[in-house]
Amino acid sequence: METIKEEVPGGPLRERLVDAGVELLAAEGPGALGLREIARRAGVSHGAPRRYFPTHRSLLSAIARRGFEDLSARFVVALAGKSEPRAQVRALGRAYVGYALERRGMFELMFRHDLLDGTGRDPAEAGPRLRESTRPLFELLTALVGRCGAAAPGVTAAALWANLHGVAQLWAWGSLSLALGEGEGRVDVDRLVAAALDAHLGSVPA
Repeated sequence: METIKEEVPGGPLRERLVDAGVELLAAEGPGALGLREIARRAGVSHGAPRRYFPTHRSLLSAIARRGFEDLSARFVVALAGKSEPRAQVRALGRAYVGYALERRGMFELMFRHDLLDGTGRDPAEAGPRLRESTRPLFELLTALVGRCGAAAPGVTAAALWANLHGVAQLWAWGSLSLALGEGEGRVDVDRLVAAALDAHLGSVPA
């Protein structure tokens, strides 16, 4: 019978597997996140991940949770010193799109709930459910949108989120710069975030 050490250099095996997945994701994108390759990078046998992650989805979810923790920390920094709701929403939007452009592989994985286990219903899965990492971020945006005077803050927040997500994806792919060309003058991500806020929250009087 194979003997698997509980620890490898760099920390406990479970966290080392997640670390290896995060590194692989950054280097090669979500399509590279196979169990065998993650195990190889972690320096363990290909069967080792099953001791901590009963399914491939549960391992991917643990990797994605790291992304939500990182994004949450960036939101805290973005909100520091800002008290006016609209300024806070804009700061979150800029942080969200900025994260998407900086951490493209992680950003793509984080919202692929067709690949992830958002509910964490598998009793063998350790740690908090992925939903417990994602819902507070949306609830924060919803609360701020509500403070901006939106009549249906949940729906408005969802539409704004979808708009910002689209900005991030289309900017990363080069589609927005191609579409806009020079016709609108210099267009950058901050200007697009501001336009998204105007579209969903109403423009600010000059």
